[in-house]
Amino acid sequence: MDTFTLITALVTISSLIAYINNRFIKLPGTIGVIVVSLLLSVLILLTGKIFPNAYTFIKDLTSGIDFTGTLLDVMLGFLLFASALHFDFNKLKEQRYPVLVLSTVGVIGSTFIFGFLLYWATELLHIDLPLIYCLLFGALISPTDPVAVLSILKKTKVPPALETIIGGESLLNDGTGILLFVIIKEVAGQTDTHVSLSYAAALFSQEVFGGIMLGVISAIVAYRTMKRVDDFQIIVMVSLSMVMVISVLGAILHVSIPLAAVSAGLILGNTSLGTKQSADMQHYFHNVWRLIDELLNTILFVMIGLQIVIMPFLKNYWLTGLLATVFVLIARALSITIPAVVLKRSLRTNYKSITILVWAGLRGGISVALALSLPESPYKETILSASYFVVLFSIIAQGLTLKKVVERLQR
Repeated sequence: MDTFTLITALVTISSLIAYINNRFIKLPGTIGVIVVSLLLSVLILLTGKIFPNAYTFIKDLTSGIDFTGTLLDVMLGFLLFASALHFDFNKLKEQRYPVLVLSTVGVIGSTFIFGFLLYWATELLHIDLPLIYCLLFGALISPTDPVAVLSILKKTKVPPALETIIGGESLLNDGTGILLFVIIKEVAGQTDTHVSLSYAAALFSQEVFGGIMLGVISAIVAYRTMKRVDDFQIIVMVSLSMVMVISVLGAILHVSIPLAAVSAGLILGNTSLGTKQSADMQHYFHNVWRLIDELLNTILFVMIGLQIVIMPFLKNYWLTGLLATVFVLIARALSITIPAVVLKRSLRTNYKSITILVWAGLRGGISVALALSLPESPYKETILSASYFVVLFSIIAQGLTLKKVVERLQR
């Protein structure tokens, strides 16, 4: 299947699924899209022998999509930039301490808590999964997914301060999670050497500070260009090219593309384009990026739903998936509660806030993409299948019930 046919099929299927959800099922946008996608995938799997052509077409379509490359190298920059563009920097500044703690210490703590819990359980149940791979699993599943989180928060009346913390954490913790994933993956792939602390610190500095610097420089160049023109088409094209340049240079320079995109979005979203632009033009600019965000969101969740067609081994790992789903919630609760107790004055949290923070910590496509990027090993299928279990539970179960949980706690 050539590239244009692949894109055409994916966009057409996404449009059809979004229409079915909007017209008949009427679930919240992203949740409805992934539910319909899953139902379509299950239906195709069940009727594969009756309608072999449909099964072959969807399987070829899903197999033809490089999910990891498409999401991490192409879509993620656009999605994070669009999300950060509409994020209030002043609110984020007010909640900077809890956001920074959760997006760094929280992710690292959750990774190790999850890893050791899963290793203990797999040892008890005689499931072959070494500790280093349990920690690797923890690194890819611990960060909350900004795409899933921010799309669900739009439909939920979370208290403003908590909404800022949850959204800010989801925007910033991908850098920590991906970096931790890279370091642990290198350790897992080495047998006679070890990754030194100095190497990890250098990699952290390069990824984090390099990514922020790339985003800031890109945003400044784009801002100086856009504020000198009053042509809406040029303004949009400059912003699009800026995000593309961030993705390309981020890969070449080996710096964090998520942090670069978020930095650029926060700068451009909280800065006036200049005297030449009217308020209406800036409003249209934000609406264009809001539309891009919604379109890419829909396509991404359809891609996640259709992945089940090429995961026939899911049934073999349901126990590991259930354990992972429980442990990821426990790990998140502990990784929030412990810093909250130590830094209670800064975090200002109570059991209600912690419950909302735990239940709003949705996982999404980034976790699946990282699991797919794992090198071939006897443990890849286990981690990939269990990641898929966690992501589906997170988006569907947590996403559908978050509003009720918030309302119940607020009473």
